[in-house]
Amino acid sequence: QLQLVASGGGLVQAGGSLRLSCAASGRRISTYAMGWFRQAPGKEQEFVAAIRRSTGTTDYADSVKGRFIISRENAKNTVYLQMNSLKPEDTAVYYCAAGSEYGSSWSWSYWGQGTQVTVSS
Repeated sequence: QLQLVASGGGLVQAGGSLRLSCAASGRRISTYAMGWFRQAPGKEQEFVAAIRRSTGTTDYADSVKGRFIISRENAKNTVYLQMNSLKPEDTAVYYCAAGSEYGSSWSWSYWGQGTQVTVSS
């Protein structure tokens, strides 16, 4: 069973940066596509970014494109989300996930607990 633990959230001013980490245990993340999602208060969960197992290519939500970078370090069994130029609307609980890729589609099987990111204006 794959277990995921997200960390790195916190309080930051608008324009600042944070790096989230998602540490995996139980299985190697090299066999999974990995992703990040977020959920703001009163809103539905939304896709943020994902990275493919097969090619290492990435997808991003339009709202974070150019500001966030997802990366994976298979040797450390960890996935990262570098968040730059943060905006108050990025405030949310961020979750990491592991799953499979199907061309431009994804299927998510494992979820970590969330880490809170709060961006003050």
